[in-house]
Amino acid sequence: MWLSLLLVWASAAAEHIRNLEISEGVAVGTRIGFIGDGASDSGPPYLIVPVGSAVETDLNIDQTTGEIRTKVQLDRETRSSYSLVAIPISGDNVKVIVKVLDENDNAPTFPTKLMNIEFPENTPRDVKRTLNPAKDLDLDLYNTQRYNIISGNVNNAFRLSSHRERDGVLYLDLQINGYLDRETIPSYSLVIEALDGGTPPLRGEMTVNITIQDVNDNQPVFNQTRYFATVPENATVGTSVLKVFATDNDSGENGQIEYSINRRQSDRDNMFRIDQSSGLISVNKLLDFETKELHELVIVAKDHGLQPLETTTFVSIRVTDVNDNQPIINVIFLSDDATPKISESAKEGDFVARISVNDPDSKTEYSNVNVTLTGGNGRFGLTTRDNIIYLMIVSMPLDRELQANYTLNVVATDQGNPPLHASKTINLQITDINDNPPQFEQAVYHANVMEVSDPGTSVIQVLANDKDEGNNSEVFYSLKDSPDTHSSWFQIDSRSGLITTRVNVDCETDPVPQLTVVATDNGFPPLSSTAQVSVTIHDVNDNEPIFDQSFYNVSVAENEAIGRCIFK
Repeated sequence: MWLSLLLVWASAAAEHIRNLEISEGVAVGTRIGFIGDGASDSGPPYLIVPVGSAVETDLNIDQTTGEIRTKVQLDRETRSSYSLVAIPISGDNVKVIVKVLDENDNAPTFPTKLMNIEFPENTPRDVKRTLNPAKDLDLDLYNTQRYNIISGNVNNAFRLSSHRERDGVLYLDLQINGYLDRETIPSYSLVIEALDGGTPPLRGEMTVNITIQDVNDNQPVFNQTRYFATVPENATVGTSVLKVFATDNDSGENGQIEYSINRRQSDRDNMFRIDQSSGLISVNKLLDFETKELHELVIVAKDHGLQPLETTTFVSIRVTDVNDNQPIINVIFLSDDATPKISESAKEGDFVARISVNDPDSKTEYSNVNVTLTGGNGRFGLTTRDNIIYLMIVSMPLDRELQANYTLNVVATDQGNPPLHASKTINLQITDINDNPPQFEQAVYHANVMEVSDPGTSVIQVLANDKDEGNNSEVFYSLKDSPDTHSSWFQIDSRSGLITTRVNVDCETDPVPQLTVVATDNGFPPLSSTAQVSVTIHDVNDNEPIFDQSFYNVSVAENEAIGRCIFK
C-alpha cells in the first residue's frame, strides 16, 4: 500500500527527465551515471521507484549517492532501455531513462541455410526471384548492409539486387544475368553471403540450389542424315528392315520421341511400317523387285512437348531380286573361224576365248559373278581385270602330238543366296604345226638282191611315220644321190617307199651298196630325216678267173724260213 501511495505521489509531483546511455556488453559494475544533475533536484538520498522489474535485476542503484551501475551484462537486443523515478527529499522528481547503445555483436542470419528455387531455361534476362533475406538484430550500420554471391555462379549467370523496406530489413532478389540452357548446365548451387556494416563485418551464408526447368527448345536429331537398307523381294510381312534412331536433348515429355512415316511425301502404298517407339521399320506388304526396286521413305521424329518439334530423315530401301535364275555363260572363241581351237604353237598368255556371264536376276548387262575353269591339266587359265569379262589364256606350252584335244569346264557362280551355278563344257582342239620330222621305223635296213636281177626288181620297202597331221604328216621318199655308193642302180617310189633296181647291178663292182633314203614331209617349211639301206648283191658265176698280171718276178733269200709267204 505504501508503494502505491508513493507512485501516486510521484506521478502527481513535478519531475524532469534524466537521460543516460551505456553500451551493451560492458563489464558488470560499469558506471552508467548519476541520477541528479545538481541543478533541478536537491540531490540524494533518493527513493527509487523502478518502472518494470528489469531495473532491479539489471541495474545497481545507490540511493545514497544516486550512482547507477550495471548489475549484469546488458544486451540491447534483449532490452534497449530502462526507466525509473527517483524521488528526492525535496525538489522535483527525476525520471531516469537509461538507453542501451547498440554494438555489432550479431551477424546477419538467413532464416534457412538452404533454399531451392527453379527457373525455366527460357527465362528472360533481369527476371527476379525473391530470396529469403538475412536479418540482423543489430541496428543501423550494424544491420545487414549487402549481399554477395561467393561461389557457384558459373558463367556469371545470376546477379543479386536488394532494397530496404520500412521494417529495416534488406530484402534480397536473385536476377537472371545471362542465358540459361538446361542442356548445357541443368542446375546451379549458389553460396550467398550477407554482411553487416561492422569493422570487420560479420557474415551469414545461405546456399541456393537452382534447378533449370526444361522447355521444348530442342528438336529431335537423327544419328544419320540418310539411312540405307536392302530387303529381299520374298521378305514376309513383318520382316525387320532397319531401325532409325533420334535423340532429343530436352527432358521429360519434351525429350520423348515418337517416329512415323510421312505418307504425303513417301510410301503412299503403305509398303512399310514403323514402330513409333523404337523406330524399327518393317515390311507391311509383299514386295516385288520387278515392280519397284527402290523405296524412298521420309521418316519423322517428333517430341511430346506442348508445342512439339520434329525433324526428318531419309531411308532408302533397295529390294533385291530373289536368286531364281542361274547365270548364262557366253563364250566367243578367238580363232580365225571362231571355233574352239588353238594352235600348238601358242605361247603362254595367248588368248583362247572371251567369256562373259549374264544373270537374268541382275539388271546390268554383265553380271559380277565368279567364273572358274577346270580341266586342261593346268595348261589353260582365266584372267580378268574387272570380274566381268574373263579371258581364257594358255598357261603352259601345248603339244598336239601329246594331247590333241582338251575337255574344259567353265563354271559361273552368281552372288545370290543361295548361289546358283551354271557350267559350260568346251572341247578344245589343238591344231597342228609342222614341228615333227618323219621318223623311220629303222635307222638301218638290210636287203638282198641277186646280181642277175632285172631292172625293176623289188629290193626292200622302207616306212617312215610323221606325228603331225594333215599335210604336215604326208611323207615323200627319195634316194640321196651318191655316186660312190652306186645309188643310181636303184630307184624308190616317192609314195610307197618301195626300192627297186633301176639297172642291172654288179656284185663285182660293188657287192654291198649303201643307200641313203630321205623321208620328207609336206609341211611348211618341210622337215626330213634319213635312213641307211645296206643292199647285199649275191654273186653268180658269170666271170672266169683273171690274174691281175700276166708275169710275176720275185726274189727270195737263201735262209728264208720254211712256210714263210714270199709271194701273193
